[in-house]
Amino acid sequence: MNNFFKKISFGLHLDPMVEKINGHRRYIPEGKKAVLIIYADFELGWAWRYSKINGDPGRLAEIKGLNERKNVPYILDACDNYSIPVTWATVGHLFLDKCIKGGVSAHPEIKRYGYFENLFWKYESGDWFDADPCTDVKTNPAWYCPDLIKQIRAVRTEHEIGCHTFSHIDCSDENCPPDVFDSEIKECIRLASAEGIELKSFVHPAHTIGNLDGLIKNGFNSYRTDYNNILGYPEKYNGKLWHFKSTWEFVLFKEWSIRYHINRYIEILRRALMNETVCVFWFHPSMDIRFFEEVFPSVCEYINRNREIIEVTTASGYADFLEKNGL
Repeated sequence: MNNFFKKISFGLHLDPMVEKINGHRRYIPEGKKAVLIIYADFELGWAWRYSKINGDPGRLAEIKGLNERKNVPYILDACDNYSIPVTWATVGHLFLDKCIKGGVSAHPEIKRYGYFENLFWKYESGDWFDADPCTDVKTNPAWYCPDLIKQIRAVRTEHEIGCHTFSHIDCSDENCPPDVFDSEIKECIRLASAEGIELKSFVHPAHTIGNLDGLIKNGFNSYRTDYNNILGYPEKYNGKLWHFKSTWEFVLFKEWSIRYHINRYIEILRRALMNETVCVFWFHPSMDIRFFEEVFPSVCEYINRNREIIEVTTASGYADFLEKNGL
């Protein structure tokens, strides 16, 4: 859908779709009219190294990673100004301050899968970790960021560190065998645990949903999907894993004014309040910094101003609420 039709669909209240179910109030805390979760898909260069949108994905990965480093302080400042928590779905490699090649390739302890192509990436030669510089955070800051993770945890607002796999893999059952998925997740858990972090919330890279039983096995309690833009309610997989549905991606379209962007995201929140739903926003911290300078603060201000009726929480915080209420 191009941006013109996005506007029309939004104006007709067709996008995001509003889910209607019986007993919807049980998913909304008492005294509130909506629930809001905001995710950041925290990846630096890892998300882009097999990208199909650019002829030089290695260069694109560097640019995106460095952009993300510049943007994170702006995001944290805005969140602190308005007490807005974010669930940072974090690529596990970002915990490292350095790494080296073990034999002929990086991270030999991580199992590999075969070559594949999906909607966003094309992996057709070499080793999965060929782009890993195997240096350190000072030499190649687009591939490591324990410093940023420490910043996120040190600010006044209580953010959540979630999981986005160790190396931003395709998690689909079609392309990712369970042993590959398990080796990635166990390394994430090991690195997070060393920092006193318990990983509970998961986001599949590039919406490659799969290996859900592997998430349960490794102690996660939720995952996010992006099948459609939905103002709706959570569902439970296999009685153990909460499924949270994306409402809209924070993104900056050059065809739209800053004012329209602000009004659009605020209107989505108004619709969530009117229909008493869960609203799930997500974003890439590597996007144009103007979003975080000119759009994000106004949206955060609206959220904070309506905090009495919006339950602003993290993914694990909401999952805990659902479990405590026997859902």
